[in-house]
Amino acid sequence: MPEQSDHVEQPSDLARIDNVLATARSVRRHLDFARPVERQVVLDCIDIAAQAPVGLGGESWRFVVVQEAAVKARLAALYRDSLQQLAQQRGIEIKATQQALIGRLHEIPAMILVCNALPPPDEGFPTQVAYFGSILPAAWSLMLALRARGIGATWTSLLASRQTEVADIIRMPKDAVLTVMLPIAYAKGAKMKRAQRAGAREIAFWDRWGQPPDQPE
Repeated sequence: MPEQSDHVEQPSDLARIDNVLATARSVRRHLDFARPVERQVVLDCIDIAAQAPVGLGGESWRFVVVQEAAVKARLAALYRDSLQQLAQQRGIEIKATQQALIGRLHEIPAMILVCNALPPPDEGFPTQVAYFGSILPAAWSLMLALRARGIGATWTSLLASRQTEVADIIRMPKDAVLTVMLPIAYAKGAKMKRAQRAGAREIAFWDRWGQPPDQPE
């Protein structure tokens, strides 16, 4: 019998995994609206998402996959109304990339609504962090699994402010909560690359806030 190692096995395709993690963008353009996203592919991705780390509430996530045209149209209209209201309240213009999405959102092959079957607790901020910290990692894992299969997704949270209307459209129980909605479609000519972001040495501290990571050990 081979000797067991105490170390976590490092995947052999680490470079590919790093590339998926570093290039998972919200894709609002260059989407194939005509190509269906296969049901089994979506289920495979949800299987991956269900392996995400959990905290408060355990595995209370639920995924509502919407492909029916009439339901997508209602959700798209609600999303468009929410975005327009937000832009008006803040006195800002809707970006071109957002316009590209909302203009054809009803045509998207599928929408995945990531929900929590349990209501949020009322014990204050730390418990709220634990509550959402048990559902959002699953949503992110789902987005990564989709990205690995050439499917673009957009992280949207606007519908979280319209819980009652969403519940009516998808027949969600009153105690359940929508967190994010991912419109998904196969990418079509989208260039998935690293974004221009600050590097680790600019945003990471060591041992204490403000202490750079390049201090000698």
